[in-house]
Parts: sequence; structure tokens; C-alpha cells
Amino acid sequence: MVFYYLCDDLNKVINNLKFTISHTDKNSKARAGEIVTDHGTIQTPIFMPVGTAGTVKTVHQRELKDDIKAQIILGNTYHLYLRPGLDVLEKVGGLHQFNGWNFPLLTDSGGYQVYSLSGQRKLTEEGAKFTSHIDGSKHFFSPENVMDIQRTIGADIIMAFDECTPYPCEFNYAKKSMEMTHRWLKRCCTRFDETEAKYGYSQTLFPIVQGSVYPDLRAKSAEFIAAQNREGNAIGGLSVGEPAEDMYAMTEVVCNILPADKPRYLMGVGTPINILESIDLGIDMFDCVLPTRNARHGLLYTQHGVINIKNEKWKDDFSPLDENGTSYVDKEYSKAYLRHLVHSQEYLGAQIASIHNLAFYLWLVGEARKQIIAGTFREWKNKMVAQMNNRL
Repeated sequence: MVFYYLCDDLNKVINNLKFTISHTDKNSKARAGEIVTDHGTIQTPIFMPVGTAGTVKTVHQRELKDDIKAQIILGNTYHLYLRPGLDVLEKVGGLHQFNGWNFPLLTDSGGYQVYSLSGQRKLTEEGAKFTSHIDGSKHFFSPENVMDIQRTIGADIIMAFDECTPYPCEFNYAKKSMEMTHRWLKRCCTRFDETEAKYGYSQTLFPIVQGSVYPDLRAKSAEFIAAQNREGNAIGGLSVGEPAEDMYAMTEVVCNILPADKPRYLMGVGTPINILESIDLGIDMFDCVLPTRNARHGLLYTQHGVINIKNEKWKDDFSPLDENGTSYVDKEYSKAYLRHLVHSQEYLGAQIASIHNLAFYLWLVGEARKQIIAGTFREWKNKMVAQMNNRL
């Protein structure tokens, strides 16, 4: 599909992603759709495994594709900029070529890392000065060079540069931060529209809604982001410590304003329950480090609840990880064996647990899609939320 935009002083023809909605749930705002990119089609709702430094920790790309059934993964601009560096990525032809993942990729803008490195950065209207956590070297991110950096990394979907506010956050700070994020977004759009992709396929820019947990700020930000008329929109600044009820309330405010015919991406969310409740509110895309981070600490997500595999009760339980699981590891390895690996700090334990958790997350959003299409999402969601609250 071809989209036409009037960009400041030039007309450009841009081939960008296409989003279509095939079904909506009759009892909620959940919807099933498809995002088409030059690297493939993504069925929504979708969860994106986080590949911070060009790799989803402990998991091969083959396992992501064949066992986990990932359709898109996420890379991190801050980390990839520092290592391996833009010279390496440009020389090889972008991150797809570097890591061998020939499917859709999304990169965040580094805004969250700027937020998390509060003791090592300084924000100004021009951008963010920060100190590398690797070697102490000094760097600068601006809306313009973050667009250039993500162009060079080569993701299919790139994110606008924003400031992610902490929680709690005073209203006045949240307002000023949101307004600066909006000014930065205009600069991102200008730079994005006056540059081209480097590797022969199209790229798409998503703006990010901010506003902390203040409904009026969230509404104002959502209206501003919607007015930019990009091909998709994101919601940032949530899942940073606020109560889940506040996250859902802000998500609902924003989803009521963002255009329904474009994908909505809730950044950094979350637990399986968070994902189901947010699908109910109209979210299409998710990412989070929880499934792999918790896997490395022995926490497994299942359809019937959460398992802490380190617990003594699993020491001589030789049953499969999950007899109804969605990956080969669920039937091939026992709970007792995985417990032994985790206690022994064997790398294989982290790998098995990560594959299990990611496969479960992808099963969860895939099953949500099936239930939306069947018209049974709300009833199924309520049952799954109750089950996943269990500690097994």
C-alpha cells in the first residue's frame, strides 16, 4: 500500500506497513488484525520477545521462529548503538543481516534507557547527554540522530525519541516532560520524512503517548499523537511501578482517542494478566523482558498459574514441565530436571525456562486472537486471569 504525506517543504511517496482488522470482540474492545511489513506479516494481538543487544537472551533465532513462534522481535537502540556500534551494523547491512532474523524487527528509541540512567544523563531541549554504562564515554541522543541511528540499525518499526517519566511523578513535571516529548516528536517526524531507509525495504515511525498517570495529560498526549497521522502509535511511561489499576485506566483513556484503524503498542507490558486485560482495552502489540528475566530465576508461567521451579516440591517431580505446553521443552524435560539445572546455575536451565515462557506468551496472544475471532474472548479472558493468579 502506498501512503502520501506532505512533509514541510517536499512531497514524498513512502511505502509503509499496512494494518487491517479482521474481527472485533462483541463484549470488549479486543480486536484481531494483521500488520504487513516488508519482512513479513504479523498477526495481532502479538507479543514481541525482547532482543536487547541483538539477541533474545539464551534463545537461538531458530527456536524463536520454530518453537516459540515469534513473529517480530525487539532490539534496543541504546545498547546496539554502543555495541556492536553503527559502523558494524551499517557495514553488514543492518540488524537483520547481523543476527540472521529475517522477519520483522522493532527498535525502541533509547528513551527508556535515558529514563533508567537518571544518575548518568542530563536532559535539555536539544536532547539527552549520557554516560555509557560500559566504559564511561560521553554520548548525545537527539530526536534527529536517534532517527538516523534507527535507520542504520534497520528495524521495520522505529520509535520516536521520548522521555519516560518515573512513578511517582509530580503533575507539573509530567506535563513539562510530555510537552517536550511532543516537541521532540515533531523533530523526529521531520527528520524521518526527509531521510530514507538504507537497506532497500521500508521503515515506519511510531510516536509515543506520555502523561504519567494523569488522565487529562494522557488524553492531551493521545490527541497530539493521533494528529501526527503516522501508521501506528505507542503508549509509553506505564509499567514503571504504578498500580495495575492505574495502568489499565490510562490505557483505556488513550485507546478511546487513538485511531482504531492503526495498531496500538503498549510498551514494556507485562505479565500475562496485564496483557490479557490490555487486549480487552484495545491494545495490539506488547513487549516485555519478564518472560526471559523471570525464566532465568526459575519462574515459569503456565495456563494454570505460576511455578517457582526452585521450590522443594519439584525436587522429585518427574512430570513434564507442562503436558499441554506449546514448545518441545514442555514435554521433553521434567520439573525435577529443570529444578536441578536452575539450582546448579547451568545455562541450559535458563534456556529451557526461557523457551517455555516465551512459547507460553506467544500461545497466550495467539489463543486470545482465536477467541476474539470466535466471539468468546471476554469469557475466556476472565477464566484465564483467574487461573494465572494461582501460585502452583
